[in-house]
Amino acid sequence: MHEMVEGIVVRGPDSAGVALYGDPERVPDDYSSVSLLNAPSDIKELVSAKLPEADVSVEDMAETTFIRAKVPVKELVLIAREVAPDASVIGSGEDSVVYKGVGNPLDLRETYRLADATGYQGVIHTRLATESAIDAEGAHPYSVNGLSIVHNGSFSNHATIRRDLMEKGVEFDSQNDTEVAARYISYRMQELGESLDEAAEALSENFDGFYTLLITTEDSFAVARDQYACKPAIIAEHPDWVAMASEFQAISHLPGMDDAKIFEPAPGKVYTWKR
Repeated sequence: MHEMVEGIVVRGPDSAGVALYGDPERVPDDYSSVSLLNAPSDIKELVSAKLPEADVSVEDMAETTFIRAKVPVKELVLIAREVAPDASVIGSGEDSVVYKGVGNPLDLRETYRLADATGYQGVIHTRLATESAIDAEGAHPYSVNGLSIVHNGSFSNHATIRRDLMEKGVEFDSQNDTEVAARYISYRMQELGESLDEAAEALSENFDGFYTLLITTEDSFAVARDQYACKPAIIAEHPDWVAMASEFQAISHLPGMDDAKIFEPAPGKVYTWKR
């Protein structure tokens, strides 16, 4: 991933977000994480006061404040929202971390210590802001309960789907259309018991627009495109790994590429891989 950034920085030079899965140094066993934007400077003291036995630690990663504690993730998120009501929750999980920041992605990959990361899955997105401000809140991925979505494109009916989800009790942290997709997938998986593949298929049937999506969870990931497939994507499928990017040069250096099947995902189709 550290090297892949060099191949995609031309697509988005103003910010970068990352989600990492399975790094035991960042989230050890029995710990969980929550990532915030606009957290107060005394967030560690505030969370520790509520969770005195939870071994709370806090680290700043660009605009992101990353909190780790030895408690279930739902409890950590509730405490973070309680003590920092003006902050935005941009990610949480029991085996994942999320960082977002503004600046050159080549610099942010060092801030995020990508070269030192371990684990079984990761996603990084570089952004060129076209319809919103250059800020960390607008950076991808959009993450909900360990699920993260990277989105190239736009949804024309996201406001309607947002209202439907809000009527079902789903809460939102931004006005971004990508968050609507993340909340939609998460709702269908958690509340309706669907698999990632089923939820992604439902999104393809109900969301209008032009898009390529990468959706990751703590045990799988999926790639989905609209029926016109005007947003670029390339996949390399190796016996030991799978990689996806917007540009071939981002994946061309990966080890074992001579043994990988390289293809462009078909229009209107969902591809899913499970750990």
